[in-house]
Amino acid sequence: MKNILYKNTKISYTDSGAGFAIVLLHGFLENKKMWQEYVDFFSEKFRVITIDLLGHGESDSLGYVHSMEENANAVHEVLEHLKIEKAIILGHSMGGYVGLAFAELFPKNIQKLVLLNSTSKEDSAEKKLNRTRAIKAVKQNYVSFVSLAIANLFSEKNRIRLADEIEKVKVQALKTPLQGIVASLEGMKIRKDREALLQKNLFPVLLVLGKKDPVLNYEESISQIEDTTAELVSFEDGHMSHIENKEELKTILLNFFE
Repeated sequence: MKNILYKNTKISYTDSGAGFAIVLLHGFLENKKMWQEYVDFFSEKFRVITIDLLGHGESDSLGYVHSMEENANAVHEVLEHLKIEKAIILGHSMGGYVGLAFAELFPKNIQKLVLLNSTSKEDSAEKKLNRTRAIKAVKQNYVSFVSLAIANLFSEKNRIRLADEIEKVKVQALKTPLQGIVASLEGMKIRKDREALLQKNLFPVLLVLGKKDPVLNYEESISQIEDTTAELVSFEDGHMSHIENKEELKTILLNFFE
């Protein structure tokens, strides 16, 4: 594990392989360890960077709101440290929000963008309210909130089939400190709408969605790439395509990266 300091705050990352750089960004309640199989797979052809976002994994928290822009700046700091001028960014869920913020702040540093079970749309009024409720819930019962939140990310049929995988995800999620959870919920709640960024077709975009995603409405999610050059891949499962559709996803990503 390697670290840098960003605003006096530790940011943890890994750096594997050689070639063109691919940056993998985890989602809410996840950390860089989620990518291990993908790192092993892609580092045979590419240089693969994984980064713990603020308040997750082995990266420290920075205040009480972790905005997507603050996370994007931290990611940029890691890439500057590694002297990487251009990269493909892949973000799962919240990692996709950070990837979009990065693309807006540092357009010259992005080659391609993968939004994995993610969206460029801002939170609806209802979703913002749910984030506020989630903050209250996690403060009242941390373990219950985290356990329930993880199980709800998978499609119903996969909750039994992937019970062991779900348990592993929960174990990692329960390592996320309360401050990191609350600050990320606050950051996601206030994030801006970035649909216009996709409309500009500045770089290739791949949108990967699950048709039975309990978190993101599939039909709504598709609308963000209408009249754009973005590619769409749809699976019949939930919010965790990197687990639920692992082997297919690896092949799809490899084709997009090349």
